[in-house]
Amino acid sequence: MDKKQSRLRRAVATRRKITELRVHRLSVFRSHQHIYANIISPEGDRVLASASTLEPEVRKALSEQDTRANHVAAAGLVGKRVAEKAKAAGVETVAFDRSGFRYHGRVKALADAAREAGLKF
Repeated sequence: MDKKQSRLRRAVATRRKITELRVHRLSVFRSHQHIYANIISPEGDRVLASASTLEPEVRKALSEQDTRANHVAAAGLVGKRVAEKAKAAGVETVAFDRSGFRYHGRVKALADAAREAGLKF
């Protein structure tokens, strides 16, 4: 079993429980360079809000901070941005789906920033 299969296996239990609860889901995916966050409807058929480090506004904010390689700061900006978009879409409460990634570093920074911006987990 390789790293990706192990991560996806860890994600299954979380996703099963979130599906059972029928709540909105804040799904996080991180690659080596970028981080992505999506608010997914309880049915799992629509993305209500999304944010990533690929968005021009986030890239501009990162270039103004003069932190070219600070991925944790970038994750914080993405968390704040996705929380603002979710509140605009009428979503107040979500379940956090870390997609099998460990809850530290960039994933934790995104979650903390989303909480500070008013999203309830």
